[in-house]
Amino acid sequence: MRLIIFISFLLAGTFGSAQVTQKRTLSMLGSPFEMTVVAKDIPEADYYIDMSVAEVSRIENLISDWIPTTPISQVNKFAGIKPVKVPKEVFDLVERSIKISELTSGAFDISYASMDKIWKFDGSMTKMPTPEEIKNSVSKVGYKNIILDHKNNTLFLKFDGMKLGLGGIGQGFIADKIKTLLISKGVVAGIVNISGDINTWGKQTNGEKWKVGIKNPLNKNKIFATFPLEDSAVETSGSYEKFVTFNGKRYSHIIDTRTGYPSSGVISVSVFAKTTELADALATGIFVLGVDVGLDLVNQLPGIGCIYVDDNGKIFSSKNIDLKKYKDE
Repeated sequence: MRLIIFISFLLAGTFGSAQVTQKRTLSMLGSPFEMTVVAKDIPEADYYIDMSVAEVSRIENLISDWIPTTPISQVNKFAGIKPVKVPKEVFDLVERSIKISELTSGAFDISYASMDKIWKFDGSMTKMPTPEEIKNSVSKVGYKNIILDHKNNTLFLKFDGMKLGLGGIGQGFIADKIKTLLISKGVVAGIVNISGDINTWGKQTNGEKWKVGIKNPLNKNKIFATFPLEDSAVETSGSYEKFVTFNGKRYSHIIDTRTGYPSSGVISVSVFAKTTELADALATGIFVLGVDVGLDLVNQLPGIGCIYVDDNGKIFSSKNIDLKKYKDE
């Protein structure tokens, strides 16, 4: 569950030469997709937004594991059988995903799609799965069993039943690709927002930085902090709506694929980074790692910041984020 982050900006205005800010909201990738661009006029802005939508479709047809013809689906189809040659941008994305897995000690793992879905978060669960069921559910998960051949640009899943799913990094990857594309076309400023994966560049038409507000997961109508963003990204992951409770303990829908058990102790985590791809993947990883281990990791990563909200509503932040400076009263 990704929390929708509030974005504050002036919808139209002037700064230097006449410019307009155009925003369009639609549904893509099974999620809300919001594109904002600054351009000389509305027709030009719409042209760039159309270009962004086309880029989403192009990449979806490369990395989706739901569309049977994509390279990723072909890799999954031939798991345990043979390597599959993929386009370089897909190969490179999988390689970067594995590096995030290594960084997070496996808390982020794109082979999570191999899991048996034994946990239900639709209200139908009446008891905990057995330890054996939990162990078996993640038996095919393991990023170390994704074999990369750099010479031939092939991906191979070692075991039958393994499956890649890029949902934990793919939306961030797409947001970055859109930003890069539009900058190359001369778009001076904008925001890509794919279900809470947000990347920005340039400034508002009044010369101010874009601003994002982080919502309190225990009160969705309350924003507890507002941050200016300039050529940077943020992603928030949370579990405040999808969870189960057994014996007084709250289990989130975000599963620790290393153990098969849902993560506990955290309601939401926001990650600030230069790219949405990195923010996206790290948000999942450090959510699973928990507050103490996650903060320790982030504090060692240059240019990365994070904010946690735990089960009790207590807020923690990395050492490079001064919450008092940005806190909303």
